[in-house]
Amino acid sequence: MNLLASLRYLAALSEHRHFGRAAAACHITQPALSNAMRALEEEFGVVIVRRGRSFAGLTPEGETVLASAHRMLHEHERLQQQLRSEAGHPRGHLRMAAVPTAMPLLTRFAARLQARHPGIVPTVLSMSSVELEAGLDALALDLALGYTERMDAVGKGQAARLQAWPQTVEHYFLLRRRNAPGTANGKDKGKDKGKDKGVEALHLGPPLGWAEAAALPLVLLTPEMHNRAIVDAAFAAAGAKAVTPAIETNSVLTLALAVQAGEVCAILPGAMVDTVRRHVDLEALPLVAPRVRTPLGFMAPAAVQPSRTLEAALALLQDAAWREEVVAHSGALGVAEGGTTT
Repeated sequence: MNLLASLRYLAALSEHRHFGRAAAACHITQPALSNAMRALEEEFGVVIVRRGRSFAGLTPEGETVLASAHRMLHEHERLQQQLRSEAGHPRGHLRMAAVPTAMPLLTRFAARLQARHPGIVPTVLSMSSVELEAGLDALALDLALGYTERMDAVGKGQAARLQAWPQTVEHYFLLRRRNAPGTANGKDKGKDKGKDKGVEALHLGPPLGWAEAAALPLVLLTPEMHNRAIVDAAFAAAGAKAVTPAIETNSVLTLALAVQAGEVCAILPGAMVDTVRRHVDLEALPLVAPRVRTPLGFMAPAAVQPSRTLEAALALLQDAAWREEVVAHSGALGVAEGGTTT
């Protein structure tokens, strides 16, 4: 039995929660993966996988083996990178994840990192806050972009286990079509900020209260997502009654597409609004009363020695050019606190 390979298969099974998908991710057959799991169980003398008609999870002993598997795989990858990399030229994989609404920023970061260091192969994943935090704790992730305010709020000592690098403070906008409910048809056409420069662009409109937004037909993320909790808390603070969305989704792509294709509005942070800035038929209104600001930052495990690829990533995220890019593509998007563009 190849112990390291079997541990890698176990990590894949835990990630994909399905024998067939885990086998495909590891480029092996499903029977080969099942045989590897049985070999691991024989090696350690415990039942690792709960089996039924389909994958039913890991046993407590299996979770213990998985935790060791993540540590061993992490050290194996770090050693390989140390041996294969040259000074200033890191080589190897880097697993990164972001909460869904921060994926545009993480994608930009991964592209900049790979352009600067072609030997790095980033893996970019979208995860919920809970999945992201679990991945960092298990060393299944090298770096993550998420809500840094949760590090203390979750009450699990994450502030001591994780190191954070603040990146931006998100502002929130109502995204709607120009002819959406509550708009004056054609009133603002031709007054886009980008059009003044000869470029068609999303219109940044006047401020709108959260209470007013609550009365509009909305597409919102599903309740288990942290961003939805932020939005619901803002509605409650504005005195709005329980908001029933017209559409619910766990996909941030659906938020923007539903606005473009239908008669609904979406509430999005600046980084997501930035992705539709070329859509002249849309407008984004800064949301006020209350003033909601959410800090985002990169996080990494504090107690492990970073790999060569992670060292390169940490250097980039503190680079002045990257910091300027973050400011340009997230947060207020050039809208001052009073709601005017800057």
